[in-house]
Amino acid sequence: MPTIKSLNKWANAHSYYPLDLLRIALGVFLFIKGINFISNSQVLVDLIKPVQNLAGSMIVIHYVAPAHLVGGVLIAFGLLTRWSVTAQLPLLIGAVLINFLGEMNAANLIIASVILVLCIFFLFYGSGKHSVDYYLKMQQ
Repeated sequence: MPTIKSLNKWANAHSYYPLDLLRIALGVFLFIKGINFISNSQVLVDLIKPVQNLAGSMIVIHYVAPAHLVGGVLIAFGLLTRWSVTAQLPLLIGAVLINFLGEMNAANLIIASVILVLCIFFLFYGSGKHSVDYYLKMQQ
């Protein structure tokens, strides 16, 4: 717990609007990706085709879209950002790995890698000063 408090103090002291806009953009991107997976589920099935024989492939299909939808909204608003990013990490690691196990698509690999790096950054940085988390903390 002291580590999270020290990270929050550092993040609040170094909070800048571009980082908040980056967090919001990350959340909106993940939300749009979730909508894309729901509206075009065949894309998700095609993506998981290299690992479809594994036991958890059907669980993955039903986990990806809701995790992106809910996580994207929470990240965009800055509410429970670290928990939301933690829920996204297995999906993003899987997105990077699918490019190596299946057909290599450079654009998808770059996008997944950039989003993974951003999520790891916000896992440590937190939601920042201009977020719902900070507002609720100040109301206590």
